[in-house]
Amino acid sequence: MKLLWSFLFLSCLCLGFLGHGYSEKPEVVKIGSIFSFNSVIGKVAKIAIEEAVKDVNSNPDILVGTRLQVSMQNSNCSGFMGMVEALRFMEKDIVGIIGPQCSVVAHMISHMANELRVPLLSFAVTDPVMSPLQFPYFIRTSQSDLYQMEAIASIVDLYGWKEVIAVFVDDDYGRNGVAALNDKLASRRLRITYKAGLHPDNAVNKNEIMNMLIKIMLLQPRIIVIHVYSELGFAVFKEAKYLGMMGNGYVWIATDWLSTTLDSSSPLPSERLESIQGALVLRPHTPDSKLKREFFARWRKNPDAPLALHTYGLYAYDSVMLLARALDKYFKHGGKISFSNDSMLDALGKSGSLNLEAMTVFDGGEALLKDILGTHMVGLTGQLQFTTDRSRIRPAYDIINVAGTGVRQIGYWSNHSGLSVLPPESLTKPNMSASQKLRHVIWPGEAFQKPRGWAFSNNGKELKIGVPRRVSYKEFVSQIRGTEYMFKGFCIDVFTAAVNLLPYAVPVKFIPYGNGKENPSYTHMVEMITSGNFDGVVGDIAIVTNRTKIVDFTQPYAASGLVVVAPFKKLNSGAWAFLRPFNRLMWAVTACCFLFVGIVVWILEHRINDEFRGPPKRQCVTILWFSFSTMFFAHRENTVSTLGRLVLIIWLFVVLIINSSYTASLTSILTVQQLSSPIKGIDSLREMDDRIGYQVGSFAERYLRDELNISESRLVPLGSPEAYAKALKDGPRKGGVAAIVDERPYVELFLSSNCAYRIVGQEFTKSGWGFAFPRDSPLAIDLSTAILELAENGDLQRIHDKWLMKNACTLENAELESDRLHLKSFWGLFLICGVACVLSLFLYFVQIIRQLYNGKPSEEEEDAIGRENHDSSSLRSTRLQRFLSLMDEKEDVSKAGSKKRKIDGSVNDNSVSRHSRRLDSFNSVNPLD
Repeated sequence: MKLLWSFLFLSCLCLGFLGHGYSEKPEVVKIGSIFSFNSVIGKVAKIAIEEAVKDVNSNPDILVGTRLQVSMQNSNCSGFMGMVEALRFMEKDIVGIIGPQCSVVAHMISHMANELRVPLLSFAVTDPVMSPLQFPYFIRTSQSDLYQMEAIASIVDLYGWKEVIAVFVDDDYGRNGVAALNDKLASRRLRITYKAGLHPDNAVNKNEIMNMLIKIMLLQPRIIVIHVYSELGFAVFKEAKYLGMMGNGYVWIATDWLSTTLDSSSPLPSERLESIQGALVLRPHTPDSKLKREFFARWRKNPDAPLALHTYGLYAYDSVMLLARALDKYFKHGGKISFSNDSMLDALGKSGSLNLEAMTVFDGGEALLKDILGTHMVGLTGQLQFTTDRSRIRPAYDIINVAGTGVRQIGYWSNHSGLSVLPPESLTKPNMSASQKLRHVIWPGEAFQKPRGWAFSNNGKELKIGVPRRVSYKEFVSQIRGTEYMFKGFCIDVFTAAVNLLPYAVPVKFIPYGNGKENPSYTHMVEMITSGNFDGVVGDIAIVTNRTKIVDFTQPYAASGLVVVAPFKKLNSGAWAFLRPFNRLMWAVTACCFLFVGIVVWILEHRINDEFRGPPKRQCVTILWFSFSTMFFAHRENTVSTLGRLVLIIWLFVVLIINSSYTASLTSILTVQQLSSPIKGIDSLREMDDRIGYQVGSFAERYLRDELNISESRLVPLGSPEAYAKALKDGPRKGGVAAIVDERPYVELFLSSNCAYRIVGQEFTKSGWGFAFPRDSPLAIDLSTAILELAENGDLQRIHDKWLMKNACTLENAELESDRLHLKSFWGLFLICGVACVLSLFLYFVQIIRQLYNGKPSEEEEDAIGRENHDSSSLRSTRLQRFLSLMDEKEDVSKAGSKKRKIDGSVNDNSVSRHSRRLDSFNSVNPLD
């Protein structure tokens, strides 16, 4: 029994020890590091990684009870050597690798890391192609070149440059970086004109660099972005200085390879420093912190540090710290360090002698990867945290300028704030585009003024400028007889004068375009710029929408637009010319108003003015005579009543205005030549079915057909001013045209010698003439400035007068409209007069009604009231007669100062008493009382 209990106790004890050992953290965790020991980055990274391992092992808060052990291998930036060294790591139960340093190595060993589930924490691979989808175990602790190229594009855009040249090392690092630059420039409508790749071998080929730089010198852009390794980069700068390419007019922008060398080897040897004067350099931005300053102090005291500390040394240190913190989290979550064999590798190993079965898969690799990505820490490089695409948050760069014996910082860039002179961490809000700026730069050649960014190459190559061979309107452009490449005309003189104002020489060669028998198609000629046949087009080129989509135009040097030209006829005055000032409605309303005013005045004056009384025939004549005599202010009847005078005064004012307008219009009709055309403009022309002429080669055909939907069968091409005149003279009935649609400059020149035609209607398109160049051409911008200067100093007008000033006919640009006067011009006057008449009549009838009810009744009314049989119809008839008699009675006007008028009649004592009795009787039966 005792033996049994002893056995059970020992078994439990063993199981306890085994279980305890299974959950315990290992004493040593192995990690690897692979980079190029002899490079500028590798020399510093080696010391930084060692220091980081020391700090982890001495930190009581990280990996308690576990020591971190690192193994380093030299890849020498070789894909093959990197693969070999990585295979060695896989035999040593490595749980993570710090590195690699170079893109070519990263592409090779990332596939291996995916299969063996070993995370790679690269502190120096900036290749933007390293995607987490393809390489899930690759983690970039530095910043991607995607952001560095965005910063360069922002600088190029800030200074208004349009084209750059890219010099790069022809490997994964260089090609992928330049591809990212091309995308970022294209998003801002900028572009890389030329890409110059250099061999990635360590041995610098001087002849290769020299030939490459000579090619660049022959190109127009002067903005050069250099994305290479340090030794190759300094060799390029040395040869560029020898060729004079580090002088005035050039701009060199170097990626972070140069800032890394500047930080680690400051001060540079004088020869190298002289060769990079004026260059702009980007450096990964790391915020200032106490932790960073203390580490720099430690570095300076370290006797083993061969070089000064640079940014990638900080990235290497933080990579180790990140992996250590992730391992600590991994162990706290119950993670274990265990490896298993891969069945595929075992099969391959057994079939050969590569010993592949020695490589094992890290069982906890996926969990450790999640812990790495989920770890947030503040390191020497600032906040270390990853976005969903595994990029570091808030990427930023310092922008420095090499000047004198050192460098000067001119600003910052970050994807949060853009370009700024303030550190990105100090900006709480995104920087708006209007605030994008940098401090002033000392450019190559010690220039303080911003370089133009391009120049004509000094290889003697001339610009091929297409010029139309016109067969009509040769005042604008024409080929000099007996020559092949010489032209003259208004457009040529403007172009020559503008080129002479440029601060640099522009060698040009005019290339004629067209068969010389008819005007060429200007749209086809512009399209030849995009195909590379022409470097530009000079001539009377209209700036229209479809052309601006494929080329850039200069500032317009001549105003243009489509107008309608039509024949006209003179209007003779004739015997009935005096009726033309007014249209029919105006005549009718005016005549009615004369009669109306005459009747109103008669009503107002009839009772009190003897001149408006008498037999009916006489009164009708008086009304007619008075009405129309006011037209000439010749009325002899005097108005007595106040209301009549008010109406007459207002009416005379109306008559004065009508007379004045009539006289002025009639004078114009009889003295000024009157022109008439059935076509009033483009709208009336569209409604007709007659044929329309246009100039051969002009965009007018497309506009009429596509924009105005005019049938092509109605459009007639015409090739010369003589054809214009004949077609207009013949008219549509004789095979000609009803009108011609063409640009204003041509029409004005045509009308200067053809006085039988005029512009009708308004100009219905607005455009101008300009010189065409390829998209984003800097020459178009400079020529635009020169054209504005020509306009300001008066030279443009003098060139115009030299070629286009004609005196044969006086050009008129007025619409042919009717000269008749319309009612709408006078309705206000008629309204005032009508209101006065109606108001006066209303007041007059109010007075009559008051007299009707307040005055004494007549004898007839008294007799009707006295009758026993009170007939209502007889009473109404009697009152109506009384009302009419009151209107017809002559009112006593002897009492001028009295306010109330009395009824005229014979007054005596008998009649007074009789009327009193009758009035009493009337009032007793009047139902209104």
